[in-house]
Amino acid sequence: MIELDDVGYSYGGGELLSHVSVRLAPGSFHFLTGPSGAGKTTLLKLCYGALTPTSGVVRAFDGDLRGLDRGQTALLRRRMGVVHQDCRFLDHLPLADNIALPLIVSGRDMAQESANLKELMGWVGLTARADARPPELSGGERQRAALARAVILSPDVVLADEPTGNVDWEMSMRLLTLLVELNKMGKTVLIASHDLGLIRAAKSQVQARVLRISNRQLQLAGADL
Repeated sequence: MIELDDVGYSYGGGELLSHVSVRLAPGSFHFLTGPSGAGKTTLLKLCYGALTPTSGVVRAFDGDLRGLDRGQTALLRRRMGVVHQDCRFLDHLPLADNIALPLIVSGRDMAQESANLKELMGWVGLTARADARPPELSGGERQRAALARAVILSPDVVLADEPTGNVDWEMSMRLLTLLVELNKMGKTVLIASHDLGLIRAAKSQVQARVLRISNRQLQLAGADL
């Protein structure tokens, strides 16, 4: 699905990532850990083409991301669901419409998709907030909405940057269950997270690899997690 081959990335004159090689195979489940500022968000951005590596090659679905034009990049990103930390929404639209935006952009029949939208909003506990505008939402509600929007098209790959950072434990487990179910359907999942409790919970449900960024490089974390 996604492969980084000897990738390096420099920012502001300093090297943030160096000699990173990893393959996210179809149907695999990965966690990405490391201290703040280690480069977790940067690595995710490299995976979906928001950043271009300083060295090395990033491939997605067997294609080199450097060779894609704007149209090809747009089509590629429809196959990737990305949960950003900053949770950007259109403030003038109700929450349900914000979550449904990928369906609208891709030309889906909204009448046929309405049941799926309602079910997904129920999964993330936002049914009662369907008509709320984004400025009215709490941080946790925005985070749940971001995850719902990222998976609404049932993408082949889900890349999530701290998807449970602003929610309580019960909701974290609910969101984890959704991601695990997507993985069991064959989706590739990569989650950047500081939460060791979440990682341990996931490892009891799914075969998850844990990757750690340390000293600018990517390592396979030990079995103690």
